[in-house]
Amino acid sequence: MPLFYKSDWDATADRYRAWWAHENIGRCGLWVTAPREKPLEDLAEPVRPPTPEQRWMDLDYIAALNRWSMSRTFYGGEAFPIWSGGYPGHTSHPCYMGCSVDLDFGTGWVNTHPALAGESLDCSTLKIDESCRYYQFQLQLLARGLAESKGRAIVATGAFGGVGDTLAWLRGSDRLLYDLIDRPDEVRRAELYLMEQWIELHSLYYGRLHEANGGSAGWYPLWAPGRFYATQNDFAYMISPAHFRTIFLSALERQLAYLDYAVHHVDGIGNFAHVDMLCEIPFAAPPGKPKLQALQILPGAGKPSPLHWMDVLKKVQRAGKNLHISIPANEVEAALAELSARGLFIATSCKTEGEARQLLRDAERWSKDRRF
Repeated sequence: MPLFYKSDWDATADRYRAWWAHENIGRCGLWVTAPREKPLEDLAEPVRPPTPEQRWMDLDYIAALNRWSMSRTFYGGEAFPIWSGGYPGHTSHPCYMGCSVDLDFGTGWVNTHPALAGESLDCSTLKIDESCRYYQFQLQLLARGLAESKGRAIVATGAFGGVGDTLAWLRGSDRLLYDLIDRPDEVRRAELYLMEQWIELHSLYYGRLHEANGGSAGWYPLWAPGRFYATQNDFAYMISPAHFRTIFLSALERQLAYLDYAVHHVDGIGNFAHVDMLCEIPFAAPPGKPKLQALQILPGAGKPSPLHWMDVLKKVQRAGKNLHISIPANEVEAALAELSARGLFIATSCKTEGEARQLLRDAERWSKDRRF
C-alpha cells in the first residue's frame, strides 16, 4: 500500500525485490532525498530537550522529530521514510549486558564492561538483562514507532551490534587485539556465543515489526521483504584477512545463515583487505546456509569518494554481488560510466526536489547493464 510520506511505495518495494535478486530494474538502485518543495504537513520543528538523555529517550520528542523531518523530505527512487530513534549506542547489545554509555546530543560512546576487562574472556555468564532500562526503552520505542508510522513510514529495527564489534565494546579494542594472538579459540567461542544472543534480539524485533513493514529495515537505509540487516565488523579494520577468516568468519556465517537478506558494511579502507573473502560467500544458498547478496564500500571519514577505489568496486561486481555506495549527486554520472547498473545501489541527496527528480531521469539514461 502507499505510504503517506512515500506515495509510490508499492512500486519501490517491487524494485527492491528485483534488486535483491540481482535483476535489471531499468537503472541503478538510487536513493535520493531532498527538501520537499512544500512540506506535507505544517509542523513546527520540535524543541530539543535540555539534556542528552532526554534527547535520545523522550518518546514524544522522538515521535515529533520523525514526523517533522519526514513531512519535509522528498523520497525519490528507492528512498523511503524510516521511523527511528537514532543510533547513539544506548539500545545496543552490549548495553543490555551491562556496558554503560555516555550520551551527548550528537552520538554516544559505549564503555568497556568491567567483567571482561581483566584476564578472563569467558562471556558465557553475560546475559541479556531484560530489566535493563535501555532494553525496555527499545521495546517501547518500537511500539511507539508502530503506532506513529502506520500507513506513513517503515519502522527501523535499530542498530545493536555485529561480529567483532560487540565483543570489542565488551572487552575493549586494544585488549581484544592481544586476545587474537594469545587466545584465538576463546575469541571464536565468545563470538559464536554473542551471535546467538544477537539472533535472539533480531528475532524479537523482527517479529514485532515485519508484518507492518512488509519485511524489514535496520539502521541501514535499505528495505528487504524478509529478515534483513547490514552486517559489519568495523573492528576488522585493524586485523589481517587471516585473522578475520580463522576467528570471525564462523560467527558471520552464522548471522548470514539466519538472515534472509544482508549487505556487509565494509567501513574504512582498512576493511577493504577483507573484500576478497566476503566475495567468496555465496550470493544465494538454501535456507539455513550463509549467503551474502551485497557489499557496501565505504572509504570512511576524510577519505576520497568510493570512486577513487574503482578496482574494489569492480571486484565486487565481478564477483556477482550487489554493490552499495554513497556519493554526492554530481558523481552519479561518473559512477554509471564505469559500473554496471545491475545490482548497483547509489545513495545520495540533492539540494532541491527538482534536482532530485532530474537526477532520477538522468540515471535512467546513464545506466548500462555491463558485464565484467
